[in-house]
Amino acid sequence: MPRIHLGSWAKSAVDWLQAHLGGLFDAISTVLSGMYDGVDAVLGAPNALLMAGILAVIAWWLRGLLAAVLAFAGLALIDSFGLWHEAMSTLSLVLVASAITLLTAVPLGIWAARNRRVSGVLRPVLDVMQTMPAFVYLIPGVMFFSIGTVPGLIATVVFSMPPGVRMTELGIRQVDGELVEAAKAFGTPPRETLTRVQLPLALPTIMAGVNQVIMLALSMVVIAGMAGAGGLGEAVYAAVTQVDIGRGVESGLAVVVLAMYLDRMTGALSRRVSALGRRAAAAQGAVGLSRSASVLRYRPGTAVATVGVVVLALVAGGMRIAGGDGGRDTVAAGKNVGQGKTVKLGYFPWDEAVASTYLWQNILEDRGYKPDVKQLDPGPLYTALAQGQMDVQFDSWLPTTHKQYMDRYGDKLSDLGSWYGPTSLELTVPSYVKDVNSLADLKGKGSEFGGRIVGIEASAGMMGKLNDKVLKEYGLDGEYKVVSSSTATMLADLDRAIKKKEPVVTTLWSPHWAYGTYDLKKLKDPKGAWGEGEQIHAVGKKDFAKDFPKIAEWVKNFKMSEKDLSSLEAEIQKGGKGKEKESARRWLDARPGLEDKIAPVR
Repeated sequence: MPRIHLGSWAKSAVDWLQAHLGGLFDAISTVLSGMYDGVDAVLGAPNALLMAGILAVIAWWLRGLLAAVLAFAGLALIDSFGLWHEAMSTLSLVLVASAITLLTAVPLGIWAARNRRVSGVLRPVLDVMQTMPAFVYLIPGVMFFSIGTVPGLIATVVFSMPPGVRMTELGIRQVDGELVEAAKAFGTPPRETLTRVQLPLALPTIMAGVNQVIMLALSMVVIAGMAGAGGLGEAVYAAVTQVDIGRGVESGLAVVVLAMYLDRMTGALSRRVSALGRRAAAAQGAVGLSRSASVLRYRPGTAVATVGVVVLALVAGGMRIAGGDGGRDTVAAGKNVGQGKTVKLGYFPWDEAVASTYLWQNILEDRGYKPDVKQLDPGPLYTALAQGQMDVQFDSWLPTTHKQYMDRYGDKLSDLGSWYGPTSLELTVPSYVKDVNSLADLKGKGSEFGGRIVGIEASAGMMGKLNDKVLKEYGLDGEYKVVSSSTATMLADLDRAIKKKEPVVTTLWSPHWAYGTYDLKKLKDPKGAWGEGEQIHAVGKKDFAKDFPKIAEWVKNFKMSEKDLSSLEAEIQKGGKGKEKESARRWLDARPGLEDKIAPVR
């Protein structure tokens, strides 16, 4: 059968849309960003515990005193993890995405319930929306709207819409036909039949759909963290890529707390707004309960709950006014070059990228800038730079590893020069693996290594060269399979194998702190399949030098030796996960005069 180039057609369609509908996408981005920023400003403004108190009062009103206590305890736990801001950002994304989804899904569900032809057209569309891998929705989102909250919102809306439409349609279709016929017989217009008969009776089913929409939105928001949507999704993604078990558990528990809160509150809200639910609650209340049980299940009236929320909100607002902006770090007048200007630094979780990015974060703060640091995969990061949504990144391996991105976006980027090189790419094995000293020695030993080579991110140019050239050059392409993972996962697998004295072969490069930590052998490349060493460049957006002339000057003159880079990476490894900025600060402070050499102020 001839090859169907669906992917090429999709790419052409995306390119056409970008070229002809850029204004529309900008307008959509502005509206969605404004909605998100407004909700996030409200949820993030109060003191964490006061906001937790407001949410607890809502739980008290909907479910009772016990639910309120548990809700407050769970939210306080999130605050104790230091993830309150991220949790509120995630909650804002969920609320905005769910509101947009329901405003679209409920009318579509009603239309489908009243017109079988519409239902037949919608069904396969919803099937595709629901079964398409969630990650796929991020690709067009990033292409059309760059990184940030907007592609996350778009992807979340698309992914979470099907249950809203399906449950609305199902609820209306399940309404007893005789009731609908009776309403028509008494002369009730179709609109009033819908609003006064069908929707009230279908409300429990529709609210179940609302619950599912919110749960799917929360799951997708976490995935959207990969595209820079922020919140708990970004925290989970960073923990996964860095194999940070502690942070992963904490951010995962924070997601669980939010999920349980939203699930229980939407379930209780269904009983509040539904006549059938209120009748069931009244019947349950009529049953005799012990005094302790009645206290725990006591729910205040709407007026009392409203007063409680308003009082807590007023207290929070008063504290915010009294506290001001919480103070601000001062910068020496002669060194305040940045004047508080924000500069967006992107990096992917490669050790030299982490080291150089956090080094520059400290330097730029000392020079009066406000660095905004964000972790992304290489693809989204280069896309963001090309679209001007990020300003600079310090780990572009050229001319090979990141060649694909420079070829694609080169006219929309600015190469700020090389700050380290030459590097080398290689496969490596632990020193206890005998008789394997070069790439040629791997042939015929696939079973010893389980037939696999542990790689890094699939988007890295190193991986493409390994699969397309290196393995073929040495006749290894049928014997070994390259397993894509992440840099951190690869290193974790290497550490596990070494502790168990198991044979393992992984991708690696020089410089890298692993060579100073483990006893490893670089496999020789007698055929030169890897090519010559590369240079590590800083790459900025197209107008970077115009927007940040002083930083551009500093970066173009920035150089690091292998000794300095290795020691900086080792200091960051020693400091542990989540302490990268502090570790880079210690390294910088231990070298008086270095900062003035890197970023001189004349």
